[in-house]
Amino acid sequence: MVLILQHEMQTMSTNKITLSVLDQSPVRQGATAELAVQETIALAKLTDKLGYHRFWVSEHHNTGILAGSTPEVLIAHLAGVTKHLRVGSGGIMMPNHSTLKVAENFRMLEALFPGRIDLGMGRAPGTDRITAGILNPSNQFREQDFIEQLADLVDYFHDRGEPGTIKARIRAIPQVQTVPGMWLLSSSGQSGLFASHFGMGLSYAHFINPNGGAAAVQLYRDRFQPSEDMPEAQANVALFVFCSEDEEKLRQHRAVMQHRFLQFDKGGPIGPLTYDDVKDAVYSPADQDRLAHHSKRVITGKPDEIKQTLTALAEDYKVDEIIAVTICEDFEDRLRSYQLLAEVFELEARD
Repeated sequence: MVLILQHEMQTMSTNKITLSVLDQSPVRQGATAELAVQETIALAKLTDKLGYHRFWVSEHHNTGILAGSTPEVLIAHLAGVTKHLRVGSGGIMMPNHSTLKVAENFRMLEALFPGRIDLGMGRAPGTDRITAGILNPSNQFREQDFIEQLADLVDYFHDRGEPGTIKARIRAIPQVQTVPGMWLLSSSGQSGLFASHFGMGLSYAHFINPNGGAAAVQLYRDRFQPSEDMPEAQANVALFVFCSEDEEKLRQHRAVMQHRFLQFDKGGPIGPLTYDDVKDAVYSPADQDRLAHHSKRVITGKPDEIKQTLTALAEDYKVDEIIAVTICEDFEDRLRSYQLLAEVFELEARD
């Protein structure tokens, strides 16, 4: 059974920084969810040509600001309109789903696009507890349930189950010869330990928690147990990035992101923002303390500044892959940011 693409291992063995994308299909102010999905498609096509390595899409529920709720559906379309990208989930929120159904979804994707699919997984619900309970009424939010899901998933991908149990009689259909790249998403380090135990990749969400990530990745490497699917540890780091040659756009982007971070902190109504909505905002000393923390989650700057900062971050984490998450007011600015990153990191353009 072909389990790891040689191309994948060769790509990640170089010292040159590889760039990838995590896109959440953000709904801009005045735009529709339909347009947000079309913008995700356009971004995937562009980054495919620019030389990006992966394009992951997320799972969020019960929110009006992100349209990405079903990555397994969107992945199928994105892989069909691109040629080179590894396309995957960042991630499938496992507590929301039947493990067998996840295995069958991603086996079907492998049947359609063998060797190009990544299954990134998280143990958070990607929504509030009430919505999570409706998505999966049997969800108990127990860590042990997540661990059992991971063990079952590996068995399904390898057509095996513990002898003498009912799972030994179950097969994930279609039975294909390739296995998607399996990654765990982590913002605390705990899932890094699970990834090391099961021999899966680790993607650290610096854009969620900017503290302790490098140590978590190192612990993952130290404890990594090679698997038949991943003989060597693989890790990357994801963070908010916005690159522009226009200093005023950079300033306005920082202001909008700051306000958005505080919105989430305070648990108030969350909606799309523009600079005009936040330009007159006044922050308390407590707010300023929180903003000092949040400022580490996002990197903004002109191309040379971005390259220097991201290179230093990659060295700190000891990774050679950065996943950029870009949310901004103007879609053209979003496209341009990824283009500037590709240019400054000298990605190889593709047809």
